[in-house]
Amino acid sequence: MWLIITATILLTVFGTLVFVNLNLGEKQIHYELGHEFEVGDPQFLRSMGPLLGQQVLPGNRVAALHNGDEIFPAMLSAIRAARETITFETFVYWSGEVGLRFSTALSERANDGVKVHIVLDAVGCAKIDADYLEQMRAAGVQIEHFHPVKWHTVARINNRTHRKLLVVDGRIGFTGGVGIADAWRGNADSEDRWRDSHYQLEGPAVAQMQAAFCNHWIKTGGRVLAGPGYFPELKPLGESFAHVFRSSRGEGSENVRLMYLLSITSATRSIRLQAAYFVPDELAIRTFVCARKRGVTVEIIVPGPHTDSEMVAGASRSLWGELLDAGVEIHRYQPAMYHCKILIVDDVWVSVGSTNFDDRSFRLNDEANLNVYDATFAAEQITTFNADKANSRRMTQAEFKNRSAARMLWEQIAVSVRRQL
Repeated sequence: MWLIITATILLTVFGTLVFVNLNLGEKQIHYELGHEFEVGDPQFLRSMGPLLGQQVLPGNRVAALHNGDEIFPAMLSAIRAARETITFETFVYWSGEVGLRFSTALSERANDGVKVHIVLDAVGCAKIDADYLEQMRAAGVQIEHFHPVKWHTVARINNRTHRKLLVVDGRIGFTGGVGIADAWRGNADSEDRWRDSHYQLEGPAVAQMQAAFCNHWIKTGGRVLAGPGYFPELKPLGESFAHVFRSSRGEGSENVRLMYLLSITSATRSIRLQAAYFVPDELAIRTFVCARKRGVTVEIIVPGPHTDSEMVAGASRSLWGELLDAGVEIHRYQPAMYHCKILIVDDVWVSVGSTNFDDRSFRLNDEANLNVYDATFAAEQITTFNADKANSRRMTQAEFKNRSAARMLWEQIAVSVRRQL
């Protein structure tokens, strides 16, 4: 009898935990957004800032960095030049040459008296070498883990921080798609070297990036970071309007999804999307289709034959039919794994950061994105987009409709769990 009671209790607890983890939390946006104004209309920025919780600020300078050969040297150079503070948050930090370079640089700055704070996702960074952590802590680096997996935290195991933020002296920030791992080394010039982009930010919006980090630092360690070393006076340094906003499950979890939907709905000429993981829901598909009906050109680049998740790739493919029928162009990147996460709308509005175009980023993960309103910056990103498109192969309607029965079956299996992808 007691065995049956115990088993019943354990099964009930397990079932409850599964339900809590699979439940998407807040009420989701189901309504369709009407095309009320254009991206070029001043009302677009007046709406976008307040809706996402951060004002779009003038006077910023943003530089694009492509692939590990550009990204890691820029980040390490900024770390080595730090004089007061370094705040760093990442979803991926693995063992290897890149991980060692970062732990060494961060330890050196801490040894010299720089205050270094790190937030690591407990699941995404599980493959970090324990020696790296020991080296950094011995140097005085303060390290916190986001949602460690313990018996009393199982209910939140599905909520990860996917943010990728580095802020040095409160004055220079970095964000994008890159993790701290050897997969991002090189220049995407071989199958095992990922294609990705990261962005360097200077100007008033850096304070918003710092605030996004502090949001998790307070949650994980209960400590507040303040003062001029973290939030110095930031004078205008460039011509870009920009803002950094965050989304968190249970706390504005729809922010990033709303940003994408409002951007697409406001487009009048062109939408270019670079999506490492592209699994749109029904509302997103309808929003793209409505954009095409308005005469908007829609081009999307996704991973091709090289992917780190066949499940995501299968779920994505199963959803392309209505998009292709509407005239959306889908291009599959060929040389290497494609990990970019960039949206360019009407040649002036650009969103970059950690967010993927899928339910996991929209509703489960904690994310942060940098939005830039600047035609010159957008033109530079379009040049890169076109270079990636030249290395891609376009999916045709005929090819899509002639997929094998086995592939279509696999896709249906994959899409059935897309809310967890």
